Amino acid sequence: MNDSEVKQYWEQNAEAWTALSRAGYDVYRDIVNAPAFLKMLPEVKELKGLDIGCGEGHNTRLVAQRGALLTGIDISDTFLRHARTKEAEQPLGIKYLTASGQNMDFSDNSFDFCMATMSLMDMPDPAKAMSEAYRVLKPGGFFQFSIGHPCFGTPKWQWQKDEKGLRSALLCGDYFVRQNGNVEQWIFGAAPDEEKNKYQPFKIPRFTMILSDWVNTLIKTGFRIEEFCEPYPDQETAQKYPSVADAAIIAYFLIIRCRKP
Repeated sequence: MNDSEVKQYWEQNAEAWTALSRAGYDVYRDIVNAPAFLKMLPEVKELKGLDIGCGEGHNTRLVAQRGALLTGIDISDTFLRHARTKEAEQPLGIKYLTASGQNMDFSDNSFDFCMATMSLMDMPDPAKAMSEAYRVLKPGGFFQFSIGHPCFGTPKWQWQKDEKGLRSALLCGDYFVRQNGNVEQWIFGAAPDEEKNKYQPFKIPRFTMILSDWVNTLIKTGFRIEEFCEPYPDQETAQKYPSVADAAIIAYFLIIRCRKP
């Protein structure tokens, strides 16, 4: 599967994804992943940054609110239309461009930092995207990204429940089986049925690498790894937001920050 084919899927997903996520139903992002990503993010005020695979711009806006001078790129024109509309309503100085993270039309050493939130594993060649991020970074610049945790987002995946019917453990399997465009279908579970029924389930092509491949690719590209994070809700958060309590049982996400020497 190539970028053009992946784009068709995300064009189909973009309207529903934007509407449901902006309505607050992307709870794992909002409660677990994004807060951890922002906590780990270095100071970005007045730095020139690039958001790779920005979608409708939610995380782009969060980082721009910290004073970064951001450009967001995505392959979906529909996502970018929604992002530009929000920028016109609430200007933060963000530029949005249609582009693939695997083949960016920017000069070498163009940005102080790059970021990518839950987008690299949706690209046919994540290694090429990491190489492109390295190329467009200035020496000393950092690249911080989040992905679905490769150790737990396996092809075989089933929750085990306790005597009360609550999730207690996860059955994982086929970790070493590479997915190369396998299409998953799902929709935000936090959305009520009347909202879910307005849309078709998302169809999302997946491109997987095992954990060592992610780390070794960064090292071979030239990055120096600085920090890892596997975000999870603490007990207070899990009690307040029970819909994300299972994110304290296994790691849904992995956040990595690395730097170009």
